[in-house]
Amino acid sequence: MFITDPVTILLLILLCLFLVNIFHGSKDNLYQNFPPGPKPLPIIGNMHILNLKRPCRTLIELSKKYGSVFSVQIGIQKMVVLCGYETVKDALVNYAEEFSERPDIPIFHRIIKGYGVLFAHGENWKVMRRFTITTLRDYGMGKKILENKINEEYAILEKKFKSFGGKPFENFTIMNGAVANIMMSIVLGHRFNYEDPVFLRLIHLITENVKLLGSPMVMLYNTFPSLMSWLPGSHKAILENSLETQTFIKEVITKSKQELDINNERTLIDRFLIKQQEEKQESTNYFSDENLTMIISNLFAAGMDTTSTTLRWALLLMMKYPEIQKNVQNEIEQVIGLAEPHTEHQKEMPYTNAVIHEIQRFANIVPTISHATAQDVTFKGYFLPKGTYVFLILTSVLRDEAHFEKPDEFYPQHFLDSNGRFVKNEAFLPFAAGKRSCAGENMTRMELFIFFTRLLQNFTFQAPPGAELDINPAVGFVTPPMPHSICAVPRTQDQTTKEKIH
Repeated sequence: MFITDPVTILLLILLCLFLVNIFHGSKDNLYQNFPPGPKPLPIIGNMHILNLKRPCRTLIELSKKYGSVFSVQIGIQKMVVLCGYETVKDALVNYAEEFSERPDIPIFHRIIKGYGVLFAHGENWKVMRRFTITTLRDYGMGKKILENKINEEYAILEKKFKSFGGKPFENFTIMNGAVANIMMSIVLGHRFNYEDPVFLRLIHLITENVKLLGSPMVMLYNTFPSLMSWLPGSHKAILENSLETQTFIKEVITKSKQELDINNERTLIDRFLIKQQEEKQESTNYFSDENLTMIISNLFAAGMDTTSTTLRWALLLMMKYPEIQKNVQNEIEQVIGLAEPHTEHQKEMPYTNAVIHEIQRFANIVPTISHATAQDVTFKGYFLPKGTYVFLILTSVLRDEAHFEKPDEFYPQHFLDSNGRFVKNEAFLPFAAGKRSCAGENMTRMELFIFFTRLLQNFTFQAPPGAELDINPAVGFVTPPMPHSICAVPRTQDQTTKEKIH
């Protein structure tokens, strides 16, 4: 006999969750000398005290009471939170191996299933990360060949910006398209037109998922996956979007297999497929279609959204602080003039370099990163068993008062000395550090410098008439700026020359 009454079903679910919580509590002896934290409630843990839209804010507040290493419980899952530069850097660098794993987060497990790079585990992660970094490097990451691709893409982006004639427009899709095309050229061997419907759909699927991953509904799904899988919400939209994205990628892989010439490697996909054929002679099975699908998906999501989001923050901040924008333009004129910028120019442009670093610090687009302990470890006097979830709060690093004079303000002087020379700041960790640091860091740095410098070389960015610029972040897994429009006013050669003489 089946129970169909919805109230009875809900009560049974809550009873099961309560019993699981009791069972989980009976294992507390496994967590002796565990970091302190707020007392959890049955079933929900500490969820009642979290800002579900911006949990990072709550966690930073809790660190003021419990210290830089503390624990919280979300549902029945205990996790450790690390705050501040000294503590985060210690974990990622000095205990790199111990903190090198990823937790099994339900939404990512459903999407990724342990393949690819971002949320892979063990030896599979090591092999796929090594392949990805080596291939990106061979295809130009940090080299002249990639620099040329970025400059070529910028020329197309500039025409698009000029087509608006200085009138207001929204740059979300355009900027995503420009950055995505750099990765497309490496992975697929060609770029897309900004108006291509397939391209636009792919960008929409990826950016929508990045946005939804930061929603309260997804946090609830990750806390109670069995219960939430029955209910509608953004977690189901993410799964549907991911399926459509993966279908597109699988079709590309199938076509690439049909056209593969092992003597003429052209793309990352080609290299992977050649490795796949070589692996047939071995007992391993790392170079599978599933891993390739997820590597491409990881590169599209991480390589496109983070860089394009940073660039949109850059233009918003230049509109908000026109005097800083003018200082950057003056330095561009003095060092580069009207010539094409190259990465070696960055050493001669301390102010521009400082502004780009400050944009990344202030924008803080990845406020937290999730790790797990790969083995039992004693850290800062506390015992963390193998498999412990660890949240590292990058916001607390990038806004550490001990390392940044004005942590909550946009202040390029954070990276300049009293003589105007660029200075590194050890707490500048937007790409994280250690074994799970961003695989595309060098590519991102190159893209940011060339796109940002060329945009300010050719345009002055202004707010639309009457618009109020909000520099508070929107909600998302990657934190974008609030929706806004920009005015890109072309800086003609005559204007540039006149300003230079003046």
